[in-house]
Amino acid sequence: MKLQPMGELARTHTCGELRAPDAGSTVVLAGWVHRRRNLGGLLFVDLRDRYGMTQIVFRPEGDAELLDVAGGLGSEYVIAVRGEVGARPEGTVNAELKTGEVEVIVREMKVLNDCLTPPFVLEEPIKASDDLRLEYRYLDLRRPHMQNLLMTRHRAAKAARDYLCDQGLIEIETPMLAKKTPEGARDFIVPSRVHPGKVYALPQSPQLYKQILMVSGFDRYFQIARCLRDEGLRADRQPEHTQIDIEMSFVTQDDVFALTEGLIASIWQEVLGRRIETPFPRLTYADAMARFGSDKPDTRFGMELTDLTDLLGDTEFRVFSSAIKSGGAVKCLVASGCGDWSRSQIDKKEELAKGWGAKGLAYVKVTGGAFEGGISKFLTETQTAAIIERAKAVDGDLLLFGADATAKVHNVLGRLRLAFRDEFNLAPDDLLNLLWVTDFPMFAFNEEADAWEAEHHMFTMPRDEDIQYLDTDPGRVLGQLYDLVLNGVELASGSIRIHRRDIQEQVMRVVGMTPEEAEERFGFLLRAFDYGAPPHGGIAPGLDRIVMLLTGEDSIRDVIAFPKTYKGLSLMDGSPSVPEREVMDELHITFTKEP
Repeated sequence: MKLQPMGELARTHTCGELRAPDAGSTVVLAGWVHRRRNLGGLLFVDLRDRYGMTQIVFRPEGDAELLDVAGGLGSEYVIAVRGEVGARPEGTVNAELKTGEVEVIVREMKVLNDCLTPPFVLEEPIKASDDLRLEYRYLDLRRPHMQNLLMTRHRAAKAARDYLCDQGLIEIETPMLAKKTPEGARDFIVPSRVHPGKVYALPQSPQLYKQILMVSGFDRYFQIARCLRDEGLRADRQPEHTQIDIEMSFVTQDDVFALTEGLIASIWQEVLGRRIETPFPRLTYADAMARFGSDKPDTRFGMELTDLTDLLGDTEFRVFSSAIKSGGAVKCLVASGCGDWSRSQIDKKEELAKGWGAKGLAYVKVTGGAFEGGISKFLTETQTAAIIERAKAVDGDLLLFGADATAKVHNVLGRLRLAFRDEFNLAPDDLLNLLWVTDFPMFAFNEEADAWEAEHHMFTMPRDEDIQYLDTDPGRVLGQLYDLVLNGVELASGSIRIHRRDIQEQVMRVVGMTPEEAEERFGFLLRAFDYGAPPHGGIAPGLDRIVMLLTGEDSIRDVIAFPKTYKGLSLMDGSPSVPEREVMDELHITFTKEP
């Protein structure tokens, strides 16, 4: 088909703009051929752009050559048309389209570009595989659903920026080429051509720079920041993600909470028109783990963990008694109404538990105010009555037990709880349960390395009352750390930061860093603390996750324009790629294993 320049056919309206009052006017539309229908010589084309869709009509009594050219239009051809807006005949109005009352009778058309047969149909719901969609991302992004997702992302980012500016925060960009410093994940490295043998690191977050901005006196900062981490991927992770990065001086934890609650409420109001009640409830890390087995609990439904450790110290069931004697815990979940489950149904849940590290999954059924089946024969009447009372179990319930090290019990039963949520739709979709989880442990002990590690990062200020234990009992130290959780998804993470050199050096010693290593890696930050660093703290809501939850998507990949696969590959452009030998030589790079 002959292609033509657009020439005089300059667009006057978008494909989502025309309405009944426009009837009788002459317009020029441009867009993609979404669908074509030939009804006995009368040719209808749905013309699409990102604003919507308009039906255009080619009539047989018009220009025969024009009708002939229109008959050759294929899916996703790019065209421009001039014509008159007319009201659709009675009975043909399309109430599902905003432009459904009108159509454009075409008098002139130019084909601006043709299109190969697309590898998949741009339809809803999409039937193409994820890999095919990623390979032809430019086609996938033409779908109205995908465009709506990215427009929602735009509105969310704008709402965040407007709110934070109104609160007196200043938007400042921080470097993308930075010093390599350990922050918890692997860095992406950029070799320097000018300085052979040296590298930059792409930022995992703007953490150190935003702290230095506080030392610099900027007081209230934010940035829609790109963060890059070379780590294992899953549905809610990407090697590059975006966060709404916030830092403020002379603030308490309550100040950070109030600002963040206003930010989240503003985004949901601006994007969805939905009002969110503030303040959000709070839960300590210890309580979250004890009740829900998770530091990001979904509180839209009950089924909380019940601690039975103190009731079963003298039990005859060796699995329980052994766990308790070794300092662990025995807890249970109550699966309401599942007392009639078959052994095969229970076995399926046990296989899940084993996959999460459990040795097994003990159970009992409640019948007639007593236990039957499973481990019931090992429990005395007194123990049975006490368990039923504490677990608030009733006839027809199924109790599932975890017995092991406390952390493992929490992990297994917490994940099992979510499996029941998904299987039985226990969490109402229309609820928005936001809560703060606070007082996280500062450190975790790595058994393999025989060393303490920072639980989040090493720049968090310990609680004032716990500073005394830094050198003597690090496992006892709780940090001024906090996460914001929405329906079981971590939406934001932050902390009050260390602003004193002596405390920062103490924390670095706890994680095994020598003074020489501290100076080499973080000397610039430590020196900044010597020059009047103010108390400060912040938070970083994840924009990708916010948009995922706003739109009801299951993965952040669909709310990112050009995401990677779970292996970190870009199927569209073929990255990562092998550099030319000349580039490698110039950067003094040698691969130990040829690609």
